Amino acid sequence: MKRYEHPEFRFPYQRPGVILKCYHDTMTKNLTVRLPDDVAADTEALARVNGKSVNETIKDALVEVVELRRKDPAFKTLVHQIIDEDRELLERLAR
Repeated sequence: MKRYEHPEFRFPYQRPGVILKCYHDTMTKNLTVRLPDDVAADTEALARVNGKSVNETIKDALVEVVELRRKDPAFKTLVHQIIDEDRELLERLAR
């Protein structure tokens, strides 16, 4: 039995009686971010100038940073190092 087929390991939204929360046909996750007052004020000002919500402004900024990092060769190298480390750990646990 594959892990995703086992009832103990199914995602919460696959269980009977669990309602899937969607926003624009995509899954969302609520996060709490603690910002210094000056960063929060700058974010609110940026959102107002751009005619967007603070939430949308923060999402846009995160998407932009992720896209930039994915293009960074040094970042990709670090990601692959972590993948290799995780693979070693998982293989050790699977013995």
